[in-house]
Amino acid sequence: MATAGATPLLLGLPDEIVIWEILVRLNPKSILRCRAVCRAWRHATSTRSFLLAHHGRQPNLPIICVGRNFLAFDHRAACDHLHTVAQLDASFDLEASCDGLLVLSKRSTTDTCFFVCNPATHEHALLGRARDLDIMGMYPHRPTGEYRLLLHRRTQRRWMAADLLPEGEIGCYIFTLGSDQPPRYIGWPEIYPSYFNPLVLVRDNLHWDPSLFQDEGKPIVFDTQAEMFREMRAPITPSNSYIFETHGTLGIYNRVKRDGKTEIVDIWVLQDYECEVWDFKYRIELPVAEIRGRFEGSDSFWFMNLVSVEGDMLLLVSFGQWLLHIDSDGRLVESFHRDGEGRHSLTGFLLKQTLVPHTFFTALEGYAVNGSPFI
Repeated sequence: MATAGATPLLLGLPDEIVIWEILVRLNPKSILRCRAVCRAWRHATSTRSFLLAHHGRQPNLPIICVGRNFLAFDHRAACDHLHTVAQLDASFDLEASCDGLLVLSKRSTTDTCFFVCNPATHEHALLGRARDLDIMGMYPHRPTGEYRLLLHRRTQRRWMAADLLPEGEIGCYIFTLGSDQPPRYIGWPEIYPSYFNPLVLVRDNLHWDPSLFQDEGKPIVFDTQAEMFREMRAPITPSNSYIFETHGTLGIYNRVKRDGKTEIVDIWVLQDYECEVWDFKYRIELPVAEIRGRFEGSDSFWFMNLVSVEGDMLLLVSFGQWLLHIDSDGRLVESFHRDGEGRHSLTGFLLKQTLVPHTFFTALEGYAVNGSPFI
């Protein structure tokens, strides 16, 4: 609330309108610029209530990797639909994304280093080093407010003193970011995903695609409160089926090729989470002939992600060194190409940018703002 007698942030408008109707809608980069205007603007855009509301307004955008850079695709933007969110000084793999935070890995011949970073604030820190370790997912633990990693260990051996995991059992572990305690072992589950990312976080549960290596091909769910795995019903067979988030629930899309010239994408949405009832929603026919005709010379095979952004269904296709945007009517809307930067790799992860501060950063080794790995 504005203080009686204080100079308004903008003449002619109440501070409540300026803060909660205007500033809260800006992107993180614009908010950081606003803080340089004066102390009053810096204070107004730095309170925790404002930052939480601002984060809630940010769209959840698909992340594309091009060379050493991570880009976000925003089809609603007036311009710059494909914009850079992180420029890195080396090649990193994206392991997890949650609430604007990214977990990156950098592999060497001896081990793998894991980092957590916030691209919006350029905060970053080392999580640890490990070998034979998979990051299955990252999630906020609502009862405690902690951010946790679900890990899978493939060997009992501890490789070095700085290992993220101490010597111990093969299986699954929970690691709390910023904790001085080692990861906690939760056992070897009877069922777990055959591969670990990307995943979907819905209703505080982690979800993975229907598995190609299970007889019935059901999505796998990890309950972050009970810390147990389970299966859920799927509307289709697992072949070429992929899970995504839409309007706070789950969707599954299935790719079907016909006669080598036509490709169909069928989409189901989970209408009742508890009863696991799915409804068929869309059928999108890809403009295969147009794509191959316009982008002749590109690879014959394409990679695809379907994402739901603010209710809009988008198909992103990586075709050679091109990124293509196809709408829910099967129309080729836009194409993107950057000379000399290589393939646009679809990560399958989403980024909802945030300026909310996290106390766990300062408890981690090598915490810094700006500097390597950011450029």
